[in-house]
Amino acid sequence: MTRLCVLGPSGRMGRAVIEAAKGLTITGAVDRGDADGLGREVAPGVRATTDIGTALDACDVYIDFTTPASTRGAAIAATPRRRAAVIGTTGLSAGDDEAIAALTQVAPVVVAANYSVGVNLLLGLVKQAARALPDWDAEVVETHHKMKRDAPSGTALAIARSIAAGRGADYDAVKRHTRDGDIGPRPAGEIGVSTVRGGDVVGEHVAYFFGAAERIEIAHRATSRAIFAAGAVRAAAWVVGKPPGRYDMLDVLGFTP
Repeated sequence: MTRLCVLGPSGRMGRAVIEAAKGLTITGAVDRGDADGLGREVAPGVRATTDIGTALDACDVYIDFTTPASTRGAAIAATPRRRAAVIGTTGLSAGDDEAIAALTQVAPVVVAANYSVGVNLLLGLVKQAARALPDWDAEVVETHHKMKRDAPSGTALAIARSIAAGRGADYDAVKRHTRDGDIGPRPAGEIGVSTVRGGDVVGEHVAYFFGAAERIEIAHRATSRAIFAAGAVRAAAWVVGKPPGRYDMLDVLGFTP
């Protein structure tokens, strides 16, 4: 049975992963030093600690929905151990990506902004729509709870990048993440991303395609973090034993948009 280490077990996603980890054996849980749940038993005989080295030594794969700094540290610790990983942390810097890239050279790693089956289907749909509607105006609007720190969300960026890929466009050259003041007419080919924060919204994403006298909306709304945790657990079971490299949830699900 696949042995799993959960990072951030006291966080929202960490707790959800522990609840969803049916069919896997939790052998380790690593939390930050000031976490309220430090020392708490998260599985039979397994307590949350700060000792990531020992936890990684005892597992086949780890799941990480923490912070960029923690994700970077975990990837660095996992590299000499050639440990498989499932990473869902967003807001990563270039340095964080470099640490993950180093891990992918020696171990299989699934990296995704969103582990929902529905969201990953949406990514394929918006790419197809963008390919079919190259001259329509494309916008992405994302809504999350007021405690979310990064903006736009990783999922919103993944959707916007899928639109750009469908059009064969360089996303960094056509993106617009904020609008304020006298910005002038909307440039042709621009892809806009707007952010909304409030309440306890788990996650909502809508991709808009605006044409002449008509509009298409492709939306996904999450009402429970359990869907993300279930997808991450599915990815963890899938990735163990795969060749070293970087994978995403479309690989896990076998989608070919």
